[in-house]
Amino acid sequence: MNDAEFKNIWLSEQAAAQIHGWDFSHIAGRYEEGEDIPWDYTARAKGLLSPAARILDIDTGGGEVLLSLGHPHRLTAATEGFPPNAALCRETLSPLGIDFREADGGGVLPFPDGSFDLILNRHGDYREEEIFRLLKPGGTFLTQQVGAHNDRELVELLLPGAPLPYPQQTLAQAGERLKRAGLTVLEGREHFGRIRFFEVGALVWFARVIEWEFPGFSVEGCFDRLCAANRLLAEQGALEGRTHRFLLIARKPD
Repeated sequence: MNDAEFKNIWLSEQAAAQIHGWDFSHIAGRYEEGEDIPWDYTARAKGLLSPAARILDIDTGGGEVLLSLGHPHRLTAATEGFPPNAALCRETLSPLGIDFREADGGGVLPFPDGSFDLILNRHGDYREEEIFRLLKPGGTFLTQQVGAHNDRELVELLLPGAPLPYPQQTLAQAGERLKRAGLTVLEGREHFGRIRFFEVGALVWFARVIEWEFPGFSVEGCFDRLCAANRLLAEQGALEGRTHRFLLIARKPD
């Protein structure tokens, strides 16, 4: 195919770049990431649960990970602020008896002080002061975060010189913020892994969905860079970058 034919494919991927919940099935088999993370977030969350624990999942997406925990619905609450995902949660979580509230994870959450034994947050926003307020004494907070340097090689490939969207997103800085809020950090782990794309079209879809990492990206505006990426993929067999993840477990003193 010539560049014009590839452009039509890339424009189709750009038009299809929508996401519900945290569902990347559209590019399944055309990229890979996360297989090398040395911890299992879901397993860690299950290990922190007790049968009677009241739990909250902040920025739950579509509730996919939360539901996989199998915790009693009457003891489960969730928040989500992105309107399409919030609508999905009302359709899927609320009918189960899960206490779902539409709310931005980075704001004040609509629950009383000391409501939860365990608060979870996977790749979402949160306020440290709210975590402290909402936890019961002795309660636990578990978060896995996307770090500041995530996907930077791919960003540079398409948008050279684009600034870091969240430079404060490192294990050290996040741990210090939790400590300043009054929590005790029990564990912190950080990992730089691998992400690989086997089609430029899959990268186009990804860049449009993860728009905060690829600010202003479009097929039209980055066409020359996409053509160069396509040539690089033909030479190497994949377009590769690094992921950045960190995990924190913190506890509210008794």
